[in-house]
Amino acid sequence: MDIQQLKYFVEVAKQKNFTKASQILLVSQPSISKMIKSLEDELMITLLDRSERKIKLTDAGVIVYEQALKILQSVEDVYASVNELVQVKKGTVKLGLMPTTGVLLFPNVLAGFKREYPQIDIQMVEYNAKQLKLKVEQGDIDLGITVLPVNSQLFETIPLLSEELVVLVDSEHWLIERETVGLSDLKNESFILLTEDYALHDVVKQACMQSGFEPTVAYKSSLWDLIGEMVATKLGISLIPRSMVSRFNNQNVHAISISYPFIEWELVLIYKKNKYLPFATREFIEYIQLNKL
Repeated sequence: MDIQQLKYFVEVAKQKNFTKASQILLVSQPSISKMIKSLEDELMITLLDRSERKIKLTDAGVIVYEQALKILQSVEDVYASVNELVQVKKGTVKLGLMPTTGVLLFPNVLAGFKREYPQIDIQMVEYNAKQLKLKVEQGDIDLGITVLPVNSQLFETIPLLSEELVVLVDSEHWLIERETVGLSDLKNESFILLTEDYALHDVVKQACMQSGFEPTVAYKSSLWDLIGEMVATKLGISLIPRSMVSRFNNQNVHAISISYPFIEWELVLIYKKNKYLPFATREFIEYIQLNKL
């Protein structure tokens, strides 16, 4: 058994397809097939179910896949540790952001870090909160800026920002003259929520349930601007972080504080526990701790 066998096997398992794996690895499909077959022969067991169009892991394949991920991560950590000695104050930070947090971070924190560490590259990619946690867990990115809750057994967390959720209503809504409202007073309203892919969807639904009602969901969207427009056209109300109110340059919407319960939107920096962090990533963590949002 060698590293190359495990690397090919893991990529095929991830892609569930030999062709896609060969394109990513830049290796011919027959070479990958041969390598995985030799691994199966060595272990004397079938790892991949090739009977369907999409390749599936066998029970044994699941076990080997989980162990292979750990082995490959350990090998990557060895290379990273050695590279750190050579590339002092150089490197790359792979950072995942939610679409809303880029505005909060840039230009202050990110620009300041870049001035202090001009030779460190920051690769930023956008995901919704749930995807972002998965990407950090799988090791595709080093760090993620997301919202609570997160799995404390999987991730280390650094608090960045905490703010309240507010009710967004149209300019002729019955709440327009109110400064605050209790969440339970909204039980007969139609809600416009982010889709289930977003953590805020679960936060809002859970808060409503704890206030004694299940929200009537009129629409779901993954686009903040569309949510604002739907509220403005009287299709329903929405619960959003206060910092997002300024995003809606539409005078037909208005934000109202929730008197009870106080619902927090907590932004945190996460990274995987027990994972080697390269120099550049550790420096970014230290910098962001000293320069909170």
